[in-house]
Amino acid sequence: MSHKRIPKRKAAFAAGTVVALGAAAILLPNANASQDGSSNDAAAIAPKTLKATDASDLASQLQKALGDAFAGSYYDADSRQLVVNVISGDSNVVVQAKKAGAKVREVDNSLTELAAGAKTLKEEATIPGTAWAVDPRTNKILVTADSTVTGDKWNTLESTVKSLGSGMATVKKSAGTFKTFVSGGDAIFGGGARCSLGFNVTAGDGSPAFLTAGHCGVAAKQWSDTQDGQPIATVDQATFPGDGDFALVKYDDPATQAPSEVNVGGGQTVAISQAADAEVGLQVFRMGSTTGLADGQVLGLDATVNYPEGTVTGLIQTDVCAEPGDSGGSLFTQDGSAIGLTSGGSGDCTVGGETFFQPVTTALQAVGATLGAGDAAGGAGDQAGAGAGAGAGGEAGVGGDASASPGGEAGAGGDASASPGGEAGAGQEVGGDQAGGDVIGGEEAGNGQATGNGQATGNGAGDATGDATGQSHN
Repeated sequence: MSHKRIPKRKAAFAAGTVVALGAAAILLPNANASQDGSSNDAAAIAPKTLKATDASDLASQLQKALGDAFAGSYYDADSRQLVVNVISGDSNVVVQAKKAGAKVREVDNSLTELAAGAKTLKEEATIPGTAWAVDPRTNKILVTADSTVTGDKWNTLESTVKSLGSGMATVKKSAGTFKTFVSGGDAIFGGGARCSLGFNVTAGDGSPAFLTAGHCGVAAKQWSDTQDGQPIATVDQATFPGDGDFALVKYDDPATQAPSEVNVGGGQTVAISQAADAEVGLQVFRMGSTTGLADGQVLGLDATVNYPEGTVTGLIQTDVCAEPGDSGGSLFTQDGSAIGLTSGGSGDCTVGGETFFQPVTTALQAVGATLGAGDAAGGAGDQAGAGAGAGAGGEAGVGGDASASPGGEAGAGGDASASPGGEAGAGQEVGGDQAGGDVIGGEEAGNGQATGNGQATGNGAGDATGDATGQSHN
């Protein structure tokens, strides 16, 4: 279980391989608004070219600075710019946002109005099989209803949306059913359930632990890393349903080495360096023992999902696929930022669907834990891969300034960077917006085989999200 134990060897990556996925082109340098040094007024307020995680930081700063005039934001992956919505009519706010480096768009609906609309939905349309989140790209509330919402339930939902007024919300039908995804990434087993280990953390008392989904934490108290195996960890805290879907599970052995990394199959790992907030438009990756490596975009924040077990609030909505067995698995970025834990959704990795994730930042705050496991758990030096400037570090083949990202090219030694959905096994490039997508051919290096839509099985995936078929395996 690579999340838990330091492997004897790390994957080696071919020299010079850096592959960016599709339009997201994640590995970008920071750039100022005026890159040619010009000082004219137009250049001085031109939008900055930003990494997605830097855009998220800028969005947080602008939300504080602009106050009520701030109406949401999203990351435009094509232009690599942060788009900020502001309430029409205040030219000073527009100038302020532009000077900060954002692309500004004037809109009609304020965050206060959108929040009021979401409150009305909660009060009048909390129906199992429904979900809603603010979509800053449309400046509306996106309401989704699964296949169980029919008859009177559909009529209630539709009339509630209409009552919000025109231009406030839209309704989308989903062919699947919203359920939690019990099964998953680096698989963990407990009480007949299968889930995924999300991220290793250090608990408030200094002991090694990991985060997973809350619905996994309430399904079983003790968890093993093998089916029917001896327990290795015990649930310390769990929240589900309610204000999130997360659990803190402490390793029973306080000497457990728990490196801060995600296993992406084929003997490769991605070093996780920080927890970060999601931003709409952010390209994200997830890995699971059920579905392998997949990617997609964040579609909405502060999502409310009405599962059969109850309502969960404060989630991230994405279009990443997932299937049963992915619950609790990691959602992360190419640069090693922990973003979320798989909660649930609908669909599967064949037809697509909607998926929802617990934000890592709020889970860490709630349970009083910190990301990573420190030196005692292999957090420094060659073994954990955080030291010596090595993004994935390692004992065999990945040295110097190498970094490892999901789905990179595996097998050859040397100092190199590998990007998610890069070349796997047969060296066929994964392009477009697929992470280990349909064009992955042949075998992935190491033990994992890459299947048609990038589902790396092999030696265990690190985490799973996705737009799963959502069947609960209990």
